[in-house]
Amino acid sequence: MANKYNFDEIIDRRGTDSVKWDLTTDAEVLPMWVADMDFKTAPEITEAILKKASHGVFGYSITPPQFYDAIIDWWKDIHQYNIRKEWILPGPGMIPTLSAILRTFVKSGENIIIQPPVYNHFYYFFNNCGFGLVENNLIYEDGNYQIDFDDLEFKASDPKAKLLLLCNPHNPVGRVWKRSELEKMAEICSRHQVMVVSDEIHADLVFEGHQHIPFISIAENYNLESVTCGSPCKTFNLSGLPISYVISDNKNTLDKIDKTFEIQETSYPNPISATALIAAYQNGKEWMNELKIYLSENYQYLIEFIAENLPQIKVLPLEATYLVWLDCRSLNRTSEELAKLLLEEEKLWVNPGTMYGSAGEGFLRINIGCPRELLCEGLRRLEIAFK
Repeated sequence: MANKYNFDEIIDRRGTDSVKWDLTTDAEVLPMWVADMDFKTAPEITEAILKKASHGVFGYSITPPQFYDAIIDWWKDIHQYNIRKEWILPGPGMIPTLSAILRTFVKSGENIIIQPPVYNHFYYFFNNCGFGLVENNLIYEDGNYQIDFDDLEFKASDPKAKLLLLCNPHNPVGRVWKRSELEKMAEICSRHQVMVVSDEIHADLVFEGHQHIPFISIAENYNLESVTCGSPCKTFNLSGLPISYVISDNKNTLDKIDKTFEIQETSYPNPISATALIAAYQNGKEWMNELKIYLSENYQYLIEFIAENLPQIKVLPLEATYLVWLDCRSLNRTSEELAKLLLEEEKLWVNPGTMYGSAGEGFLRINIGCPRELLCEGLRRLEIAFK
């Protein structure tokens, strides 16, 4: 059956105020770094935005009932989990939402546990908010990552440890945490009364053979305070229209977060962003499914290319996201040196692994959320630089 959507289309993004493409003035640079795909979003979303904009009046807005209905239906259909309207709190985007949650429940001098190598913005929270940082580094062996539960137990037992910030699925290592792993985390955090905040922005981009398990579905079986945070922004390439939501069956928890939103003056989502979320969750499933097939094929192409041309690099399994984690330790250079070499010699912009903590040393992260032609060119440059 022919594809309905064209992910091979090359879209010129230079001169559009794009962080990915316009942070450099060098027109020869190929950016494959930030988590931003080079595909147009689903046309169903664009049509809904245009209809909303054509009204021409942009006054104060309420969050419509369809916002909640769309989230409820999406989670039931995609993640096989039933949530209620009163469990949902709209948010202004994933980063400000996570920041608000952390500042709601963690005081200065108390500690937050993270699991490096992990999304680099998690580190910014500590710099901006004065929290203590505790690293529960993932264990890397046999080309895969696992959770160090013994270390987590030890660090969660510290009375200063108040919260585990979970990346589920995990960026940058591409893991989809299994139910048994999430249950073990919940058991440890429950025992030590450590709250769990689960960032599930990549939850929809899970590939065949794997199943995303919402942490809220685990936490309900434990005496454990937790919240789960979701957003359509990564799935549908809407990062410039930030929108998010918090899910919890504890009204008191949501009320506390909402109070922080009020203090920040971020209680009301952008109406255009809310429109995009509704359209994405109501009419975007077919587009998302085709996207995941395309991304899987991109990943397979990358595996075969590197196996044939750069066998000294190990490609980690990609269970979710469009961000591939490359083990380059055999090249005997630091991540920063490798990233600098690629940018200066071949104009290829990727992320050094140490962006995600010292546990990322020797690794690179490359974004394959692009048309195949751009991926081929990026890999060609990678080969030239490393050969």
